[in-house]
Amino acid sequence: MSSATSRRLCLVGQVSLRIYGPITRADLDPLSARCCVFFAAHRGAVVDCDVAGIGSDAVTVDALARLQLVAKKYGCIVVLRGASGELRDLVELMGLTEVLLAPT
Repeated sequence: MSSATSRRLCLVGQVSLRIYGPITRADLDPLSARCCVFFAAHRGAVVDCDVAGIGSDAVTVDALARLQLVAKKYGCIVVLRGASGELRDLVELMGLTEVLLAPT
């Protein structure tokens, strides 16, 4: 079985993840490490990620970008839910709308 075929077959479910804030620079590496473990355990899943409880600052956008990178590594699709208008505006200002807030 080719790796592309096996990746398609891995899209087996949907899981939820909630990220709380505020997120500080010191939180970024530990958060990335925890996300690696989470996504490795749910390879290929669609992940509903509740971000209603996080702030609207550059560190938060950095954390979300790292989350997306880790998810992609494990073949996951992340759907952000509950992003505030302020967070959406900041993501747009930083030119990351297609990466972070794009519909799937």
